[in-house]
Amino acid sequence: MTLANLLQRKLADWRPDSACDRLTVDDTDGGWRASVQADVVETVGVRAREVSVARLTPLDNPPPLSDRARAVASRVTGLLEPLRLIEVDAEQDVAQLRSDAPAADGESLAYYEVTLHGHGAAAVNRYEAERGGGKRRAVPFTLTHEALGKLVRDLTTA
Repeated sequence: MTLANLLQRKLADWRPDSACDRLTVDDTDGGWRASVQADVVETVGVRAREVSVARLTPLDNPPPLSDRARAVASRVTGLLEPLRLIEVDAEQDVAQLRSDAPAADGESLAYYEVTLHGHGAAAVNRYEAERGGGKRRAVPFTLTHEALGKLVRDLTTA
């Protein structure tokens, strides 16, 4: 069973509460861990604050981070906006992807941000900010269980 399938199966029964708002699933055969921090989980969807994946075992010969970042940006299609590569920091071994064009709602702009690490970890968050600037704030985002599974597959595919 794949990591995405394991996660979808666990989501069917898990409901976050004040004591535990994070679900973590390991696929030891595939070498990955997925984690979802959520406000609400229902039969078909999740209102997530963060979706993350991490390697359980390091790759012997990982692909260059810039190649992985471009591949993730082109593969991830289940979010509200397509992603584009913003920056690769070779010194820190971190890449940043963001929504190609933020979603506008009145005076607010919302966008996804994906942080990729050279060792395989990745985190997906959504932020909102006022059009004129100012401090951004993390906001929850909604995905169906199926879209969440695809996102996890897209982040963990080599």
